Amino acid sequence: MRAPHDTLTSERLVLRRYTADDLDLLVRLQSDPRVMRFAGGVHDRVRTEAMLRERILAYYDQHPGLGIWLTSERATGEPVGMHLLNHVRDDTVIQVGYLLYPEYWGRGYATEMAARLMRYGFTELGLPQISAITDLPHVDSQHVLLKVGLRRDGERHFPAYGSDPLAFFTRDAASWLAEHPA
Repeated sequence: MRAPHDTLTSERLVLRRYTADDLDLLVRLQSDPRVMRFAGGVHDRVRTEAMLRERILAYYDQHPGLGIWLTSERATGEPVGMHLLNHVRDDTVIQVGYLLYPEYWGRGYATEMAARLMRYGFTELGLPQISAITDLPHVDSQHVLLKVGLRRDGERHFPAYGSDPLAFFTRDAASWLAEHPA
């Protein structure tokens, strides 16, 4: 995932870089109150376009191998949402995360690709640690993070995400890889 044409696949899913042409897909995701309930609230088109330009497209060049990617079904090519392996905003912590369109909830897609991103981050990028954050009441997402092998490490506050503490999960490469051999 170090070049624009690169992709990352799992059994049922494929990740690819967003392009400027994907704005409508991102707007659809970020304007859904069900999706954004625990992700900072609904974003309008202007805010989403700024995110696409600054936090997604520019980030690819600034941090090769990391980013936010469009997630699609391998069999159909249908977009199902996004997955990410990037910096927590305004911090050095590398996080794994996901947002899926509601019609794809409950299929194991968040877990499947998050686990693939953990392996990618540790084995291909050589990251020493990967973390994740969720709102405290978002127990479904916390369950996914535990399933992919992250461990709850209390609560942390990241100013870019508001004043409330967030559930913090983390795992180092050596212990994760020992528990999840290829």
